[in-house]
Amino acid sequence: MCLGIPGRIVSVIDDAFALAMVEVGGVRRPVCVSFILDNRPIDACVGEWVLVHVGFAMSRIDADEAARTLRLLEELGEMQAELEAMQSAASH
Repeated sequence: MCLGIPGRIVSVIDDAFALAMVEVGGVRRPVCVSFILDNRPIDACVGEWVLVHVGFAMSRIDADEAARTLRLLEELGEMQAELEAMQSAASH
């Protein structure tokens, strides 16, 4: 299964290699944005929300979709923690 995580492009790192700094859940990391440029200059992408998968921005999304996806991912993480706690309690 492939999972794209919403992140916001906050700055350009390298024009030549289409690298930008993307913030994902408060963590910043370099991401290749070449798939989403669509013949636009890389600077035009700053501030946009994208789906990030293994270091690549795969597509642009709007802020509402990013917020919904982040909420769902948070809920899934909470559910996973709950399931792990239940499994741990059952094994003791």
